[in-house]
Amino acid sequence: MAQTGTIYLVGAGPGDPDLLTIRAARLIERARVIVHDGLVDPAILALAHPEAELVSVAKRRARHTMPQDDINALLVRIARSGEDVVRLKGGDPLIFGRGGEEAEAARAAGVPVEVVPGISAANGAAAAARIALTHREASSIVTFVAGQCKGLAEQDWAGLAGKGRTLVIYMGVKTAPQIAEKLIEDGLAPDMPVAVIENGARPTMRVLRGLLAGLPDLIEREAVVSPALIVIGEVTARDDIALAAIARESAQ
Repeated sequence: MAQTGTIYLVGAGPGDPDLLTIRAARLIERARVIVHDGLVDPAILALAHPEAELVSVAKRRARHTMPQDDINALLVRIARSGEDVVRLKGGDPLIFGRGGEEAEAARAAGVPVEVVPGISAANGAAAAARIALTHREASSIVTFVAGQCKGLAEQDWAGLAGKGRTLVIYMGVKTAPQIAEKLIEDGLAPDMPVAVIENGARPTMRVLRGLLAGLPDLIEREAVVSPALIVIGEVTARDDIALAAIARESAQ
């Protein structure tokens, strides 16, 4: 009977191969099977061994290539065949990456699992955009939320954004109108500065600045696509370039 392999839940970071951890890079280079998300940058997949099998389980809004339960079963099946498998995820596997579910499935099946953390999308994108998520004069609290989930309208976001706070929204491009409306109804000022970071830490990165009330129009006008993060808070307006962009947005 073949010895059970190990499932490695590996964070691919925000996209730049130079931002991989050494552990992640070594696992990618030697893996014979890599199961990866659609948002993992091709430059990172190019590091794989020429004979490695690359299995895409890409997810898109309202269209899943493979349901999560099937992904869990696939990982367990590969490991039980005696093969190690690298489960490669954008950002960090335990921040909106469903890595927790996959680790639980592995443990329930008696399969060894190791989590290799990665630079989160929020940290990587904010750093590339030169946005300090915390700042002594602007923010001492950071909150991460998912903007694309069931029951979004019913979730209580009161107090997550505002003076002294930074709110980072993953997967919020399609639901930006509901997000802006929700936050303003909860008491957040319509003129709160925001930034949208598209393709953070990649050569095609764009950083768009504006105000909360104009967030939906900004995303529509600039045709923003995923992967993109929305950052809401005074930290997004800490330099002259940001202030000038916000002024232009306010005048439109």
